[in-house]
Amino acid sequence: MPTRLDTIKWITDCGMAAVIRAKSSDHLMHVADAIKEGGIDVIEVTMTTPNALAVIEEVANKYGDQVLIGVGSVLDAETCRMAILSGAQFVVGPCLDRPMIEMAHRYDKPVLPGAFTPTEIKQAWDWGADMVKVFPADVGGPGYFKAILGPLPQIRLVPTGGVDIDTTPAFLKAGAVALCAGGALVNSKAVAEGRFDVVTDTARRFREVIDQTRAEMAGG
Repeated sequence: MPTRLDTIKWITDCGMAAVIRAKSSDHLMHVADAIKEGGIDVIEVTMTTPNALAVIEEVANKYGDQVLIGVGSVLDAETCRMAILSGAQFVVGPCLDRPMIEMAHRYDKPVLPGAFTPTEIKQAWDWGADMVKVFPADVGGPGYFKAILGPLPQIRLVPTGGVDIDTTPAFLKAGAVALCAGGALVNSKAVAEGRFDVVTDTARRFREVIDQTRAEMAGG
């Protein structure tokens, strides 16, 4: 079982969490397989997925320590606890909720609450957020990230909303420690048609862009 610090490192090393909203556990398992094959091994199952807790447990049991499974769209501490007990290794919320942060840390799990304004972002960090999910990131874009990190360089920011193949390099260069991508990674039409190879190809392209951008930033 990874520690909170292990999980934070896993997320940042991967550089991306694949956000999955599936209509069934069967679809989700196929999508998870496809994403993993493409080189992304961090998956966030949202609470908007039908029977989300059972799905998280099923996916966590299947993959063990091969894939990092987290929970998204968490609004409160109670849901946070249930998801962790079901196997979630990290917790993501769309908004800022202090009891959720405290609950995640009680179980030694990293938490990424959602925030947008500089005040909300700093408040999330002060309350112990391991990373801050900037949502919706497409409103301000990479330029907003760069502006926020000017006076707040210590905060680990993760964009959600507006992250795609084209914007990934700009967000990373602006200071994002990792990215969250949903629809741009998991094509809902392809999933509905059972064309999971499309998801694998997209995941592989994200993997290549993240690795290439980080190599450029490191001077490689």
